Amino acid sequence: MDFSPYLCCPNFQCMFAVVKIAGQQFKVTKDQTLYVPRVDGNAGDKVITEVLLVDNDGKLSIGDAIKATVEAEIVAHVKGDTVIAYKQKRRKGFHKKKGHRTAYTQIKVTSIA
Repeated sequence: MDFSPYLCCPNFQCMFAVVKIAGQQFKVTKDQTLYVPRVDGNAGDKVITEVLLVDNDGKLSIGDAIKATVEAEIVAHVKGDTVIAYKQKRRKGFHKKKGHRTAYTQIKVTSIA
């Protein structure tokens, strides 16, 4: 049986939150590991997140009504896959090739309280 955080059945209520990390919004649950754009800090450091929405057993909290906090821990800093940008002009002998790897931070959500 798949216990993915996004598959909630009627018998199992999952608490989730929408947080803002490095300018992007992510839907997170407890013990979830995800990759976010690079965040300053070392492995083992705590990450401060801005909580936008919390769902606790079907009860939504939005805006000033949010009393929950989301704690996350940095697991590692990694690089994404190589993206190649290749430009060429036909019959001119011009070609240019550049590669780029985006930096990501792997974080683990330790608690939603």
